[in-house]
Amino acid sequence: MPEKKNVEWKARWKDEYLEWICGLANAQGGRIYIGCKDNGEVVGVPDAKKLMEGIPDKVRDAMGIIVDVNLLEKDGLSYLEIDVPACPVCISCKGIYYYCNDGTKQKLSGPALESFFLRRRGVSWDNMPFPLFRMEDVSDSEVERFRRLAAKRGRIAPDLLTEPKEVLLQKLHLVNNGYLTNAAMLLFAKDPQDWQQGAYIKIGYFESDADLLYQDEIHGSLLEQVDKAIEVICLKYMRAKISCEGIRRIKRYFVPEAALREALLNAVCHKRYESCIPIQVSIYKDRLYVANVGVLPKTWATDKLYGKQEARPYNPNVAAVMYDAGFIESWGRGVERIRSACAAYGLPEPEYTVHPWDIMIKFSAPEDWIVSRSVI
Repeated sequence: MPEKKNVEWKARWKDEYLEWICGLANAQGGRIYIGCKDNGEVVGVPDAKKLMEGIPDKVRDAMGIIVDVNLLEKDGLSYLEIDVPACPVCISCKGIYYYCNDGTKQKLSGPALESFFLRRRGVSWDNMPFPLFRMEDVSDSEVERFRRLAAKRGRIAPDLLTEPKEVLLQKLHLVNNGYLTNAAMLLFAKDPQDWQQGAYIKIGYFESDADLLYQDEIHGSLLEQVDKAIEVICLKYMRAKISCEGIRRIKRYFVPEAALREALLNAVCHKRYESCIPIQVSIYKDRLYVANVGVLPKTWATDKLYGKQEARPYNPNVAAVMYDAGFIESWGRGVERIRSACAAYGLPEPEYTVHPWDIMIKFSAPEDWIVSRSVI
């Protein structure tokens, strides 16, 4: 039986597996089986009873939690099941924090650890006060951009859009304890990169994984970055397949604009801006990657991304304003919308690579959609 989500198989006990127990406790809980190969085949452990008594003590001493260790038997072979509950508070193993998900163990430090603490306290990074960013730093042109978009979409009361920007941002929940928030800075600064490293989209064209031919950086508020990125990608980076319907010339890219837009919007709303790493779009003649230092909601199953999911953006205040402006929906359908856009053109489904703290989407071009290009 292969390893499943939050289930680990180990042939014998090693004290380093305390880190896995810590990581599972900090995630959604899970089980570790001692005396099993990676495929789940039971090989047994000769000292099972001794370990059953000793492991709980090691766990308690290392991280101060209690786990159940059960003695199991199959075909005359004894093996152990360590049942690790999800902990509501942050757990460290000898002072170091770990997080395990989908068979991956990560040591938390720096921005990832800070983000982990905030989440456990029910606080999102985008709602944290940012005292350095003041009302006079808010771009009037970006506020007007939002007013136009929101008025067109009709998702908020029209009279609110006529309020002064101080009142508007307060009503949009972008003020916390008298200070503008990180979300306010990302959404309404002329260039958030002036305030937060990595708050932009980086685009590169590659001839091979080792050969970057040229690149661009897309700056500006989050309200304009996605549109600017799509324009640059379509005009400079991708070549369209041309077909004719009567006298009409039809241009089609191997990544439909609707799918690309949704992928970038998802990245914007789920990105860990505190990581200081930009969203990265890597383009080849036959494939395109959108890589993002982001986090899927804990309740989302990575093996069941297609289909109905609850909407839980990593940056809820950013997402709320993007919703009001008409960029996104609020029903957790982003992945399905990408899939549908590709299917409508008869293109392959995108591939997802999901790790605990980063997400990458790969779009591939069918052989007959690949268009040769010359270097710009």
